[in-house]
Amino acid sequence: MWLWCEPQLQPRPPTLLRKDRATDVTFDDLTAKSGKEKAGYNKIKFCGDQAARDGLQYFWYRRAERCYVFLADVSTSEGSPQSTWEPVFRTSRWFTRGWTLQELLAPKSVEFFSKEGVRLGDRESLKRQIFEITGIPLAALSGTPLTDFSVKERMRWAKGRTTQKFEDMAYCLQGIFGVYMPPIYGEKENAFRRLDDAIDGLGTRK
Repeated sequence: MWLWCEPQLQPRPPTLLRKDRATDVTFDDLTAKSGKEKAGYNKIKFCGDQAARDGLQYFWYRRAERCYVFLADVSTSEGSPQSTWEPVFRTSRWFTRGWTLQELLAPKSVEFFSKEGVRLGDRESLKRQIFEITGIPLAALSGTPLTDFSVKERMRWAKGRTTQKFEDMAYCLQGIFGVYMPPIYGEKENAFRRLDDAIDGLGTRK
């Protein structure tokens, strides 16, 4: 997934300080899926993990002008009719992952691409299909504030989604409910109790 932020809308992000350009991981390294052997890779991984702990992930998605979603399990060629790729699109693993829920709902625009880089459409043009896949209301997919939907309904949007770590299934919903809680891996079911308490703390449960 790629994010596009308009310069005037970019938040002020935390800064990663670096010392040696020779060990830095470049954008070309990332797109080529290389660079893990460089010392700078550990710095990037640390900052990514820390940003997740600080609740910055949803913050960035929300301010993104566009979000590009690369579907590695959807294949098509330029000019192919939608009927040829839509059945596979509907079964893409992307729609079954916990963390992709915020990727789908937070940005202003979400654009989908096949593994060949063919543009399939965006959240608005594909909202009927996405609704049928996820059960997320058309209004939410069209940008209606998530606070207009009840806690129970938003919880239903996560049904059928999975995460690698048990606790992440609770942590990935923080942005959906507008709350933040530091992750404590190993807490198991307590993560959901803390999420529920954080939602109650807003005083806006409905």
